[in-house]
Amino acid sequence: MFAPFPQREAFETCKEMIHELEYGALVLKQVSKESVERSGQGIMLGAAICVDDQNKKVILKTTSGISKELVREASSLGSDVQEIFVPPVISSQQITQALNKNDKEIHELTEKINNLKQSRKLPGGKYQNQSNEESELCQKRLLLCNESLREVYNLYSFYKADGKKISLLDICKNKLPPTGTGDCCAPKLLNYAFSHSLKIISMAETYYGRKTSSKKQGELYSPCDSRCALILPAMLGLNILYQDEDIVVVNKQSGLLSVPGRGPDKQDCIVNRLKRLFPFCIEQPSVHRLDMETSGLMVLALNAEGHKELNRQFENRIVQKEYEALIDGVKTEPKTGSMELYFRVDLDNRPHQIWDEVYGKNAITEWELLGVEEYTAPDGSSRPCTRVRFIPHTGRTHQLRLAASDKHGFGIPIIGDTLYGTCQKGERLMLHAKKLSFIHPKTGEKMDFTCLPDF
Repeated sequence: MFAPFPQREAFETCKEMIHELEYGALVLKQVSKESVERSGQGIMLGAAICVDDQNKKVILKTTSGISKELVREASSLGSDVQEIFVPPVISSQQITQALNKNDKEIHELTEKINNLKQSRKLPGGKYQNQSNEESELCQKRLLLCNESLREVYNLYSFYKADGKKISLLDICKNKLPPTGTGDCCAPKLLNYAFSHSLKIISMAETYYGRKTSSKKQGELYSPCDSRCALILPAMLGLNILYQDEDIVVVNKQSGLLSVPGRGPDKQDCIVNRLKRLFPFCIEQPSVHRLDMETSGLMVLALNAEGHKELNRQFENRIVQKEYEALIDGVKTEPKTGSMELYFRVDLDNRPHQIWDEVYGKNAITEWELLGVEEYTAPDGSSRPCTRVRFIPHTGRTHQLRLAASDKHGFGIPIIGDTLYGTCQKGERLMLHAKKLSFIHPKTGEKMDFTCLPDF
């Protein structure tokens, strides 16, 4: 996954950590038994540069895993900087205790399975087919292992950027995540920072140890895709796909406002979550928005110069956007086309838009039918639907929802549309901003982003 914060300053701290480990000012202390598989392997080091509510600098340092911790033998920091070694979210002792319930039975089953496997070994190293008994024992062991993992993951919960907590199993929607999820550097650093009201300025990770096929000591690494990408967006409140000193690109989740609405109950939005994570962000970073129910790509500006330039690009239609949707019915012909529709707000029923060829604003949309497929609703029922690619050439309110639902368009609403169609309990609007292209406001580089929908 893309690093959610600037890395440069924290990376310098990571390199200093390696240097201190080499000459002994820092020590990696073994705090729990190291597995045979991990023996001699390297470790990830992570650092976060933060400021507290008094604007005092705080440096967080940690390691990946739960078996080693950093210990300082000699201090090299000034008195104006606080250094904190961040512990694991859950200690090795707590994990061992959670595993103890099934540990003995799992080992006994493993011994029986190994004996049965050995008994069916043939000359030349091949094996006969697995017996029913061995298969049943393997299945029983798998169930016990999953039960033990669930006991472990029930222990994990993380502080989010808003100061609230969320459990690991809630993040993963009650599915078992990969082993070691939550023990990487990034979630440890974020969890500590958010639980102590620290603002993160920079965060980075590096590798310490002998070179492997995928890791080299002293190189800069982003949080991992296999574990961190599962939990960091939930902790941050944003799925950050790109960031630099000028802009941030996010994958907005369905159900979250783009900008604040009126009233205290409508303040949770992409803009306010961004400002919480990036304390030096301008007051109004948004340059465009997606409907609350729409998911997908949004770009925001962190400074006034970037905001002005991106606004200019949107106003001059330099920015290119592409959406993907599932419409609630079958449409097979024609395969491609373009439509120009005219809508205005329904003054008696805001925010609905109504057809008005005289006073309505024109909405131009290019489209392509991608194919008919089967849609399974939250209640388990299924029905045919059509996947559509939309390319809007204007930016009108509810433009694509109306292009689908209105009789002057397809006459088939997008699945989950609460305004122009129907939406079952637990259903979302099946509309996603899939592609976004613009010119970087400072470098002039063409920026192209693609984010596939989760439907």
